[in-house]
Amino acid sequence: MSEDTIAEALPPVRPWPALDLTGVDFDPVLTELMREGPVTRIHLSNGEGWAWLVTRYDDVRMVANDARFSREAVMDREVTRLAPHFIPDRGAVGFLDPPDHTRLRRAVAAAFTARGVERVREKSRRMLDELVDELLQDGPPADLTATVLSPFPIAVICELMGVPATDRQAMHTWTQLILSSSHGAEVSERAKNEMSAYFAKLIGDRRDSTGEYVTSLLGAAVGQGEIAPEEAVGFAVLLQIGGEAVTNNSGQLFYILLARPDLAERLRAEPEIRPRAIDELLRYIPHRNAVGLSRIAMEDVEIRGVRIRAGDAIYVSYLAANRDPDVFPDPETIDFTRTPNPHVAFGSGPHYCPGGMLARLESELMVDALLDRMPGLRLAVPPDQVPFRKGALIRGPEALPVTW
Repeated sequence: MSEDTIAEALPPVRPWPALDLTGVDFDPVLTELMREGPVTRIHLSNGEGWAWLVTRYDDVRMVANDARFSREAVMDREVTRLAPHFIPDRGAVGFLDPPDHTRLRRAVAAAFTARGVERVREKSRRMLDELVDELLQDGPPADLTATVLSPFPIAVICELMGVPATDRQAMHTWTQLILSSSHGAEVSERAKNEMSAYFAKLIGDRRDSTGEYVTSLLGAAVGQGEIAPEEAVGFAVLLQIGGEAVTNNSGQLFYILLARPDLAERLRAEPEIRPRAIDELLRYIPHRNAVGLSRIAMEDVEIRGVRIRAGDAIYVSYLAANRDPDVFPDPETIDFTRTPNPHVAFGSGPHYCPGGMLARLESELMVDALLDRMPGLRLAVPPDQVPFRKGALIRGPEALPVTW
């Protein structure tokens, strides 16, 4: 078969514009791509060229777990992407492949095990109770995002990282500037450099530490020569930023519960189903816009009869995988009794979100506190008037106006 014939056999390249979607509407472009086939080609708003996209659950997990697809190789390429600026540091954990990736993750593994997460449960619950106390004291109406959903995850990730309470606001400001696409590359770059300089000092001060904070574990690993200082700093930045994703996820979670009071009432009446319900909401929520980080095929790989050539860029869509009807029957329905529920909201493979267990803990604590302590909690505006973030890579309400 000639090269021309192969080129003709390729699926068309579909433009995927950056959309400012409201509510928990599923991306209409992604819906079309899923209908078009399991392996399609896309062009995003920024970067160059086109990339493959896989949307079926089994294929997404295969690509995420297969060493033939490299994150590290992306560093040397100008790949089509959603983000207007591409500012990863060489050696950043998100762009490492095993064994380097494994070595870096091992350094902080203790903080994100079940035991490590349980260590912060009681302090997290106390911090949350204080926020809810203040909310009740100030009275309605209120913005649930500003009063609870934003300060709580910041406090928890800062506690786990070992960032003093006095520096939480600075961390939050830097994170927002790094994650927003509306301020320009220079502003994001400066915020990232400032956060990196902060963690470089904190980790440097903790090289002889035996503490359980993430920065203590990273400091000890640097002190013992297991990881380089710049690797530790890059990882700390990634974990700190990732900790705030809970604000957006929980914003969407409570938006769904308050826009559909029947769901909230069921969770009040049946507290025993809450962990399963949270998993179902995590499956359903559209966590981000478009797709995240790409990979590069290191050799020819066939997926569903389509040949991905060595050097081709490829994306997986965890959002699409979570709506695969072969794995999740009636995927558009929120079903609190769904079992099993092997969703991939936290990713899959070596780059599975290290904070997944922590995010689940925070969601459970917030659902318990807000539903039980505020039985009259409801939206203060119609659901279609809740403002959602614009120009951001991660989706979520900008504010969640509530009353009770």
